[in-house]
Amino acid sequence: MPEVAELAYTPAVAAATAPIFERMKRVVPAIEWPFHAPLVHAINELKRERNAVILAHNYQTPEIFHGVADIVGDSLALAAKATETDADVIVLAGVHFMAETAKLLNPAKTVLIPSRNAGCSLADSITAADVRLLREAHPGVPVVAYVNTSAEVKAEVDICCTSGNAVEVVESLGVDRVIFLPDEYLAKYVATQTKVEIIAWKGHCEVHERFTGAEIEEFRRRFDRLTVIAHPECPPDVLEAADFVGSTARMIDFVGTEKPPRVLMVTECSMSDNVAAASPETEFVRPCNLCPHMKTVTLSSILDSLRTLEPRVEIPDALAARARRSVERMLAVKPK
Repeated sequence: MPEVAELAYTPAVAAATAPIFERMKRVVPAIEWPFHAPLVHAINELKRERNAVILAHNYQTPEIFHGVADIVGDSLALAAKATETDADVIVLAGVHFMAETAKLLNPAKTVLIPSRNAGCSLADSITAADVRLLREAHPGVPVVAYVNTSAEVKAEVDICCTSGNAVEVVESLGVDRVIFLPDEYLAKYVATQTKVEIIAWKGHCEVHERFTGAEIEEFRRRFDRLTVIAHPECPPDVLEAADFVGSTARMIDFVGTEKPPRVLMVTECSMSDNVAAASPETEFVRPCNLCPHMKTVTLSSILDSLRTLEPRVEIPDALAARARRSVERMLAVKPK
């Protein structure tokens, strides 16, 4: 395994990582690459030794997303693809609930979360006890949990969803009312897309809740021919001001398909960088709100995690069995 002293930008490292830098040179300054390249090279070498795979969320920084990740995507894609890998070790470059979901679906594999501080304001907004109280208040009403929740919460609900399949999941239950938690704004958006009555919890994403409709209108005044695409975790006035609303995966697809000349992605800032790297025909206007939890995952922490095989995600068997059921039910819902 490479030691710290060996992490130098040598001609061999430069040659080995040149094709990787080529993929992200539009968003990573050339002056920074000599600092990233030795870590990228060491991680990619160590992955092979460990038979490890790195899953990276769309909000990771470009040097992780384009440099070391084997599988990238939104929460739904990462959950689905985690079941398909034959690697012995899964490194989740994301936040803790994502690593828990990967462990639920791969109980026999070693699952690593490179940062112990990679939490989530949404996941922290609700507990298993809260879900039990909601069931008491609304007896017989099914509970749908956004995947941005802990394993303890997943164990108490009927089915999970992501922003990419929330409407399909709600309608798959065949009922008139559901409890939807924990994101209030996603719940309100889903309510506009279905006839099912939505009983919402009041959790918020600390990144998306900071955007405002007034901010979007100001960007429109400053930039001609601006296409605004927004994540449904944003407040309703932001979604009303947007030209398109969708999950991170659907936002990426929109840019790739529509190829707008100038776009504002109303979501976590690093995602614009990652999409911009593959979309040279589009100018990206960045209203930069960063996720402080995602940014605790770095190339250095990924390398340390692969070296030590820590921190590991462990979920008690009985809890995991109950939580796994709600995730597997989500994955069984077919997209429209």
